[in-house]
Amino acid sequence: MRTLLKNIKGLVGAFDEVPREVSGVAMAQFPVLHNAWLAVDNGRVADFGPMSEFPGIADWSGLDIVDVDGRWVLPAWCDSHTHTVFAHGRSEEFLMRLEGATYQEIAARGGGILNSAKALQGMAEDQLYEEAAQRVRYAMSQGVGAMEIKSGYGLTLEAERKMLRVVARLKEAMPIPIRATFLGCHAVPPGFEDAAAYTQHVAEVMLPALAGEGLVDFVDVFCEKGYFGVAETEVILEAAKSLGINGKVHVNQFNDIGGVELCVNQRAWSVDHLEVCSAEAIQHLLEGLETASLEDRSPTYPVALPGCSHFLSIPYAPGRALVDAGLPLVLASDHNPGSAPSGDMTMAVRLASLKMGLLPSEAVAAATLNGAAAMDLSREVGALGRGFRANFMVTHPMEGLQDIAYRFTDAVVDKVFLSLIHISEPTRRYAISYAVFCL
Repeated sequence: MRTLLKNIKGLVGAFDEVPREVSGVAMAQFPVLHNAWLAVDNGRVADFGPMSEFPGIADWSGLDIVDVDGRWVLPAWCDSHTHTVFAHGRSEEFLMRLEGATYQEIAARGGGILNSAKALQGMAEDQLYEEAAQRVRYAMSQGVGAMEIKSGYGLTLEAERKMLRVVARLKEAMPIPIRATFLGCHAVPPGFEDAAAYTQHVAEVMLPALAGEGLVDFVDVFCEKGYFGVAETEVILEAAKSLGINGKVHVNQFNDIGGVELCVNQRAWSVDHLEVCSAEAIQHLLEGLETASLEDRSPTYPVALPGCSHFLSIPYAPGRALVDAGLPLVLASDHNPGSAPSGDMTMAVRLASLKMGLLPSEAVAAATLNGAAAMDLSREVGALGRGFRANFMVTHPMEGLQDIAYRFTDAVVDKVFLSLIHISEPTRRYAISYAVFCL
């Protein structure tokens, strides 16, 4: 099956040679080709260019032509930080917060992560899978074309295995690449003396078992006061490194306890949250970027989660400062039942401009190519390079990328194409369920 999109008002992220990521000023220069065409063949980007140089059609057989006049075409969002597999929502805790309780106070009352763990431990794997699959399908209908999913709501070997088995099933069932992250050190469960004791159990028992079953792409730790410190984080990163697994670590959400410096020194793949991010932390990231460039490898990517900041009313990661420093900023949803109960990546892009000061092209770059890079997928998705997966979205008519944030309640995504799978309009999801069909 072949598809030709013509009269594209703005074709975004189409590179002749796709870089691994874009950093600093290059994020504002994320390519836009005006009045363009895009050709797809067998689920891959075949070619693109300006309409003025369109070579014509030599073979009409099996060709579907889509006229998208007035609309923009963007690479599908690449969401590099989610907790999409969970047992149920926590709206009752949201009410507690409205009544004055803090995130930490809710956790101290038995809510938060431990609440989710208790519910997940009691849920059958098939039900957990069906509910997670529904969330993933909805995210795809909103424009997501690649996703990372963390465990961390199990907190026992069997429950964490159940979560990661669900992620493995999602990898097989969904038409998008999915990465699995083992977040064993998310909270200290009952039965362990302290964070250090549980960390040793995770490093010596849980991680080797789960990695041995091929269920782990990355590891994660909630490096934060009251959860796991720098010493515990280092134990997990060292254990993962011995197994050839990289880290994607929660750091600096509420406090700076030295997690960024550790992660850069340990060559972690990403540091996520960064709502509390000092000039010193930014300097550590820059030093890591410079070293990575000299060694021709990926840096430690800074990942901002503006949906969490919005929902918890906490500071936003200093996106403007991170980009101005020359770093490859990433945006992700942090979809989870407690602090960011939405997987809407378009909202993350909007908040990046409205609250973090990013230019539209910078926000799009952070949510597409850099998001793919933060999952080690930027040779496959995140851009519209020749040979890349044809995972992209067609917008409603827009004047420019600035309309994503400017029209901050309007629907942006009209159609989503995932390797030639076409998912129905997100605004009609509940009316017609998922009308999925091949073009």
